Amino acid sequence: MERIYTKTWIILLWVVVAGYSSNAQDFILHGSVRDSITRAPLVNASITVKGLSGGLRTNSEGGFRIATSRRKLDVSFTSVGYNSVTLHLDSVPPQDLVISLSPRYSQLNGVTVRNKKQKYRNKDNPAVELIRRVIENKSKNRMEAYSYASYEKYEKLELSVDKVSRKVTDNKLLKPYHFMIENGDTTKLEGRTLSPIYLEETLSDVYYRKDPEKTKTVVLGKQKVDFGEFVDMQGISSFLNRLYQDFNVYDNNISVFTNLFLSPIADGGPTFYMYYIEDTTMVDSQRLVRLSFRPRNPNDLLFRGTMWITLDGNYAIQKLRLLVSKGINFNFVREMKIDQDFEKMPGGRYLLTRSDVLGDFGINKSGTGIFGERTVSFKKFDTGQPIPDSIFKGPSLVMTDSSDSREESFWVHSRHDTLTRAESKVYANVDSLVHMKSYRRLMDWGTLLLAGYKQAGPVELGPASTFYSFNPVEGFRLRFGGRTTTHLSTRYYSEAYAAYGFKDEKWKYFLSGTYSINNKSVYSFPQNFVRASFQKDTKIPGQDLQFVQEDNLLLSFKRGPNDKWLYNNIFRLLYVKENPNHFSYNFGFKYWEQSPAGSIAYVKSDINGADSLQSLKTTEASLEFRWAPHEQFYIGKLYRVPIFNKYPILDFSYVAGIKGLFGGQYNYHNFDFNVFKRVYESQLGYTDVTADFGYLVGKVPFALAYIHHANQTYAYQLQSYNMMNFLEFVSDHYATAYVDHYFNGFFFNKIPLLKKLKWREVIEAKVLYGGLRDENNPAKNPDAVKFPTTNGQLETYSLGRTPYIEGGFAIANIFKVIRLDFIKRFTYLDHPDIAKYGIRFRAHFDF
Repeated sequence: MERIYTKTWIILLWVVVAGYSSNAQDFILHGSVRDSITRAPLVNASITVKGLSGGLRTNSEGGFRIATSRRKLDVSFTSVGYNSVTLHLDSVPPQDLVISLSPRYSQLNGVTVRNKKQKYRNKDNPAVELIRRVIENKSKNRMEAYSYASYEKYEKLELSVDKVSRKVTDNKLLKPYHFMIENGDTTKLEGRTLSPIYLEETLSDVYYRKDPEKTKTVVLGKQKVDFGEFVDMQGISSFLNRLYQDFNVYDNNISVFTNLFLSPIADGGPTFYMYYIEDTTMVDSQRLVRLSFRPRNPNDLLFRGTMWITLDGNYAIQKLRLLVSKGINFNFVREMKIDQDFEKMPGGRYLLTRSDVLGDFGINKSGTGIFGERTVSFKKFDTGQPIPDSIFKGPSLVMTDSSDSREESFWVHSRHDTLTRAESKVYANVDSLVHMKSYRRLMDWGTLLLAGYKQAGPVELGPASTFYSFNPVEGFRLRFGGRTTTHLSTRYYSEAYAAYGFKDEKWKYFLSGTYSINNKSVYSFPQNFVRASFQKDTKIPGQDLQFVQEDNLLLSFKRGPNDKWLYNNIFRLLYVKENPNHFSYNFGFKYWEQSPAGSIAYVKSDINGADSLQSLKTTEASLEFRWAPHEQFYIGKLYRVPIFNKYPILDFSYVAGIKGLFGGQYNYHNFDFNVFKRVYESQLGYTDVTADFGYLVGKVPFALAYIHHANQTYAYQLQSYNMMNFLEFVSDHYATAYVDHYFNGFFFNKIPLLKKLKWREVIEAKVLYGGLRDENNPAKNPDAVKFPTTNGQLETYSLGRTPYIEGGFAIANIFKVIRLDFIKRFTYLDHPDIAKYGIRFRAHFDF
């Protein structure tokens, strides 16, 4: 939830502080250009107006818009492969014009241009034969065909505000912020005024080696705007670069705005695309074929567009334009366009020299929106010289010492393209914005509203969502707390809260002190700190929440019996070390005294309760190793919200219980291994898979074994069993798998009503194998602590040979953010007070 709120707050802030009023012309001529036979829109058709310098082209939907002060117009429409049309208008009509161009058919030196009206088929289709030649030659036209390669890479990522309403620009309260958008840019898109509000630039040297394969990137310079301490700028940068990540058209799949599209030259491309030869042309003495393509099913995650293919025997792509249909299941994306240019190298191959990805984002089809663009250019190619092995040693990404502190003179000299007038003012404008008291005050209150923290000098008070809650043990619970920030110290941090339950009439509290070894914020990456903490509080055994506090008010509402609680006294020492390559480790010491509450009791014998235990005490030493290659995340006030990619996340932990140390009562060894992987499956969406394995060595009471993560709230938890009751299953060895597959509307898009709603389908399953050895099983060992009961009814169990299984399906993207899950429990249906079916919800933001 915090991720959604934080990102939404940032977007809303940008929209609020950005606005402009454009100077409207007297007349607007608008309409579309279409094929006279197929009625398909003609993209990139040329439009010229007699008497006006320059011209314009139709957009990705064949549409056009001409602003003019003249009433009488002579307008010409032309497109390669079509007969041109000229209109003589005595007045500008108020309605949309539909211009129909008739195709021109011809035989061009052995390349046949076919009539699109004919029934399409792959067999005996010269366009398909041509694309198959391109597919066959993909391996030799890639950068990876070279044994060694190096080049210079310049990246520019930009966000601009477009079409801000007059209600915003005329608002007197927002007048102090108008300087942010008064430098609108009218040169990038015809008829659009874009006001840049975010800019990021990177200059790198890139080295490639084929055997053993490795790519090394050395960042020479990097700079971006900074909206201040209230926004995780590194997280924003990671998120935007994930949206606009590099792609290779020669790959089978292309990632665009977190969705996976099938490339038009994928191995299976002819099965999903239709191809048409438009014409041939000569560029720099090279004969090229212009080939258009579009999806067989316009609702699938496929491109439409045009590519220019060389006829020199290499069948390489010389130029590429990719567009997406408005019919696909995309959130907030009004238009998307990708242009790529390739240049012939001395060896005859064509390599990518420029890539431009543009996206128009908005809540509605028209009105205020965010326009994003990522431009990447490549220079100084060298593909003939071996590169020393020493270059490839170390991490794949290296930042030079001065990369983030380059002077403006460096950028003036090193940029592949000069900044526009509007772009050149972004850095100074944002810096001025951050120093405005009104902006800081606005962000402060916004952070309280959306993230739950309020600044109070060098400390933050919160989180607000935990100030009030309730549960069966404590009754009404009030809590108040806060933590220090970097305003007090970048070395020393403290966090504390106090809570009081009006039913049990007990105080709870938490206090921690942290020393930052690397003198950086302990809330940023990479972390390197030592922390000592003490906590006296309640907890539900087996509840493991993600991205939310346990005493959050919304989680006070639970289904079924919720009477199994613990009172805990926990002292902890923790050392954490994170490395830039995302390999991390930590060492810990923990003293834990737990006392039963609610319906839980620790009883070793049934004889008059004489062997009842008031508490359990353990002393533990732990270590954990985690490797998450290329991990990206947004750092919120409480949690790191992951930005998943194709790389796995591995986690191994070991805990040793030490009897006799500080009153510890048990010896044991606890091993746990967890792996997460997102698997992309092109048109069928993607699958999130989590596998977890655990084994406990030693004789312990059930409370110290693995209490499997149950969820009795109405919110769907990804890493918990949503139909399992708290403390229902306990194991000392287990293996489990969580699987969620997201079809991204693959089936719903083919049903008209569901397509219009843009709902998306998800299927899910959770399987758990486990059990207790005889020495730890109260049913087999009379000396073991008994499982708790309610009114004599056993409610805690060990798994048998039958696994615990739950599964179901979900409808996602309801109102663009809600996921509704319908879940069925398949095993252990004879347990008391369990639900066989359930409906859960989850808030999830995605494109």
